Amino acid sequence: MSYPPYLLKGQKALVTGASSGIGEAIARNLATSGAAVAINYHSEAESAHKIVDDIKANNGEAFAIQADVSKEDQVKAMFSKTLQEFGTIDILVSNAGIQKDSAFIDMTIEQWNAVIGINLTGQFLCAREAAKEFLRRGVKPNISCAAGKIICMSSVHEVIPWAGHVNYATSKGGINMMMKSIAQELAPHKIRVNSIAPGAIKTPIN
Repeated sequence: MSYPPYLLKGQKALVTGASSGIGEAIARNLATSGAAVAINYHSEAESAHKIVDDIKANNGEAFAIQADVSKEDQVKAMFSKTLQEFGTIDILVSNAGIQKDSAFIDMTIEQWNAVIGINLTGQFLCAREAAKEFLRRGVKPNISCAAGKIICMSSVHEVIPWAGHVNYATSKGGINMMMKSIAQELAPHKIRVNSIAPGAIKTPIN
C-alpha cells in the first residue's frame, strides 16, 4: 500500500528496525509520502544504507543510524542525532523486534531478557524520547494537527497466547497495555499513540 504523494510533506519520521521486513516497507512508504526518514538499524548497515540511497534516488530525504533500542544511552544518542539532522521529529514508528524461541522450561534468562529488552523496553525508551520532543515543540498547525504520532508495532500475539514463544507473546502483550496507557496520558497534549498488530508476514524473522 502506498499513500498519496506528499501527504506527509514536511514531516520527520524515525523508524526503528527499518533495515528489513516490515520496518523497511514502512520507511520506504513514509518517504514516498513525502516524509524525511531516519532509518534505524542494529547490525544490517549495508541494507540500511541501500534503503537510504534508494530514497534519495527518488528525491527523498533519509539517513541511516545505528542503535540498539534496548540500551538507554544508544536511544538517547539516536534521538539526538535525528534532531540534529532534521531539527525535530513528528512520527515515531517503533518497529524493532526479535524472537528467541524456546520451550518454556528450557528458556534461559538471556533469551527472556533479550526479547523483553528489544521488543518492550525498546519501545518504552523510544516513545519516551519522542514524547519529550513532541511536548517541547507542541503542535505545528502548518504540518499536522497533532503534536506528534507514536506507532507501536505489535503482533496478534498481544492477545493470542503462543506456546514456545512465551517471551515474545509477553513482550507484545506489554506493548498493547503500554500503548493504551501512554495514549491516555498524552492525549491532552494532542499526541496520538496507536499500535499495529499484524499476523504472520513474509519477512526474514518468519
